[in-house]
Amino acid sequence: MHIQYLLPYWGHEQLDGQAFIQKACSAGFTGIEINPHANHKVHGLEHAISLAREIDPAFIVVGQQVLSSALESVSAYIVRMEKRLEELLVLRPNFINSHTGKDYFSFDDNCRVIEAAMNFAEKSGIRVLHETHRGRFSFHLSSLLPYLKKYPQLELVADVSHFCVVSESLLEDQEASFEQIAPHVAHLHARVGFSQSPQVNNPMAPEWSGTLERYVGWWQRIVDYKRAQGDSLFTITPEFGPFPYMPQSPFTQEPLADQWNTNLAIKNHLQTAF
Repeated sequence: MHIQYLLPYWGHEQLDGQAFIQKACSAGFTGIEINPHANHKVHGLEHAISLAREIDPAFIVVGQQVLSSALESVSAYIVRMEKRLEELLVLRPNFINSHTGKDYFSFDDNCRVIEAAMNFAEKSGIRVLHETHRGRFSFHLSSLLPYLKKYPQLELVADVSHFCVVSESLLEDQEASFEQIAPHVAHLHARVGFSQSPQVNNPMAPEWSGTLERYVGWWQRIVDYKRAQGDSLFTITPEFGPFPYMPQSPFTQEPLADQWNTNLAIKNHLQTAF
């Protein structure tokens, strides 16, 4: 199974499309994951994607659907989500990573949202994956399971750090639940968090070695499952982010680690491990 590593645009908002993709390719990334906000059009992005795919037809593009908070009905939320999904089609994404639903929506209301995303995927021909994330329908490991039971075809972007924060643990008591989500994971966000934060300051520091090992163990199980299923391709985005995910020094607001170097380190670590 071939694993492709994608560079997140998060933290690179100062770069236009060409500079961002050049940076990704020069560092050995073979794709990008991007949430081009409506109020921040990425100059030259579509053209840069076309050029990248001319050079490498296997270049991966993942669009992110992330809505800002709003006081609204479920129906209004669905309208906004559908509009955002439509906007991402201009990128010709391989698939879309969706931050879907709300943790405070009822089960039935979140099911309406999921079904709207499924209908979009069927009509557009673009797969919609759902990220495991705080604040979404997928915020908690065990409460996600009923959705997977109702929709066995549901595909996930696994970001285990959010489960750890919500449960204030490294999921030591939820191994059985974790095993049930592995078959649904189609893309992975490789970021290391712990019980109190979705991101450690520097995963390569010796004080986080046990936590890093725990995360790599989860990711390895997902990769092993995909290999056993005969999948030919799997994608991973090293997704250490800037502030507020990146801890800062007080007063100076200096980041405690370099985001770019951290994502490179995780990519290199996983390329060796996998």
